[in-house]
Amino acid sequence: QVQLVESGGGLVQAGGSLRLSCTRSGNLLHIVSMGWYRQAPGKERESVAIGTSGGSINYVDSVKGRFTFSRDNAMNTVYLQMNSLRPEDTAVYYCALRGYDAPGSWRDYWGQGTQVTVPS
Repeated sequence: QVQLVESGGGLVQAGGSLRLSCTRSGNLLHIVSMGWYRQAPGKERESVAIGTSGGSINYVDSVKGRFTFSRDNAMNTVYLQMNSLRPEDTAVYYCALRGYDAPGSWRDYWGQGTQVTVPS
C-alpha cells in the first residue's frame, strides 16, 4: 500500500520560512507526478507545486519566487521550501501523488496534511 507522510508544518511569522517534507512508502510501476496542494478554510483545494517524473515543475502564480519544490531521484521524498511566508499562505498542505501500480491502472494518493499557519 502506498502511503504519503508529510512533515514540517507549523506556525511561523510573516516573512519567515518553513520546509515541508513528504516521504513515500510502497512501490509503483510509474509515478506521473508528485507534489503539494493546499486548502484554506472556505476555499477550494489548489495545486501549489507539482513535479513530474520528467523533471518539470509547475507552481501556482501566488507562490512563484517564494516556494521551491525539490525531490530525490526516485521521488521517495519531495520537499517544499517556503520562504517569505504570508498570512494568505495559511492552509493545510497536502502531499499528493499520481501513479500507476499496473499497466492501465492509475490513481491518486494523498497524505493526511500538515498545517501551516502564518498569523497576520
